[in-house]
Amino acid sequence: MTETPRLTHRRVLNLALPIVLSNATVPILGAVDTGVVGQLGAAAPIGAVGIGAVVLSAIYWVFGFLRMGTVGLTAQAIGQGDKGEVAALLSRALMIGIGAGVILIAVQALIFAAAFAVAPTSDEVETLAREYMAIRIWSAPAAIALYGITGWLIAAERTRAVLVLQLWMNGLNIGLDLWFVLGLGWGVPGVALATFLAEWSGLALGLYLCRAAFAVPAWRDWGRVFDRVRLWNMALVNRDILIRSLLLESIILSFMFWGAKFGDVPLAANQILIQFLHITAFGLDGFAFSAEALVGQAKGARRPDMLRRSALLTGGWALAVVLLLSVVFALFGGAIIDLMTTAPQVQQEARRYLPWLILTPIVGVGAWMLDGVFVGATATRDMRNMMAVSTVIYFTAVLLLAPAFGNHGLWAAMLISFAARGITLGLRYPSVERAAA
Repeated sequence: MTETPRLTHRRVLNLALPIVLSNATVPILGAVDTGVVGQLGAAAPIGAVGIGAVVLSAIYWVFGFLRMGTVGLTAQAIGQGDKGEVAALLSRALMIGIGAGVILIAVQALIFAAAFAVAPTSDEVETLAREYMAIRIWSAPAAIALYGITGWLIAAERTRAVLVLQLWMNGLNIGLDLWFVLGLGWGVPGVALATFLAEWSGLALGLYLCRAAFAVPAWRDWGRVFDRVRLWNMALVNRDILIRSLLLESIILSFMFWGAKFGDVPLAANQILIQFLHITAFGLDGFAFSAEALVGQAKGARRPDMLRRSALLTGGWALAVVLLLSVVFALFGGAIIDLMTTAPQVQQEARRYLPWLILTPIVGVGAWMLDGVFVGATATRDMRNMMAVSTVIYFTAVLLLAPAFGNHGLWAAMLISFAARGITLGLRYPSVERAAA
């Protein structure tokens, strides 16, 4: 077994900061996608790219369990010093990702039909969106397999490689966007083709970045890769994370749908304020991902003391980040709102609910960081169960508060759900340390 590096603040920051920088590139790509089709001088292409990207992103997001499950299992194998299992886990993750993508390609007609049944659009937007999705769906194997690669790299504490991967993909995507749409005049299909090529090239680069795993013969030791016990354990971990993610998605979607009942202006205000949640997530992801890797290695090494220190160090940095974010939102939240919309009614309405967003980072930090701890420890059954409890608490709060307090009640219910997740996971934390012992 290799000697475990000392757990220091520098080590945490080396893990976290590349993820934070990587996350910062995501909204830039979205803005360029929208901007290049906006130069076509019509509304339909903008709507088509928007709805097509949302549909595919939502579907791919479901497979986010592959990243989280791969981090936890791989980090534990690293902690155990089992290089063969580390390599075999990458093979399993790649096969699951590519297989899932092939299935999505096979059922694309059903996906498109369901998407436009749920979100009907004009004939022109639907036609263009179908063109966009029909191209992008062919990179589904690459897009989903990249979840596994990303998780494997995070577990190995190679977050700089994750940053390189994200910069390459998004940079290539932006460059091809500009060339295909503005240079060649390919319109919406050009945007889709740019993403298609970026995702497949990203998979190629990801495999290169993981080349150390392919130097270990176990990556193609099919008896080990398809070992029934290990596959079943991976399936259980991924199943629990999937259920947890679907429950979380039900909260987010119901929040938006319920907000629509209060009218167009509150709905628009909520859509703007949700971006503050995204900013918070981008800031905390680096430290949550660090917790996944470090806690997983500590559990694999059977070091409950190191596990606790991992949770405390990453949690301490996360607390500093959320306090900073809350101050920024308090001082500059109004200016951020004004940048996002020029409609005076929406600006005024968003400011009414801004105090909830100032509180959100502080209230939600426990849920975000304990998710990372439980992913690393692969205590996914507890994650699933506590998410179920929190979901029931959220919907109960909505039913009690929204009718009485309107949109304020809806935001209160959202914060209650964050607090419930943090508290319930916190109550289960001692069992994580016991398991590591």
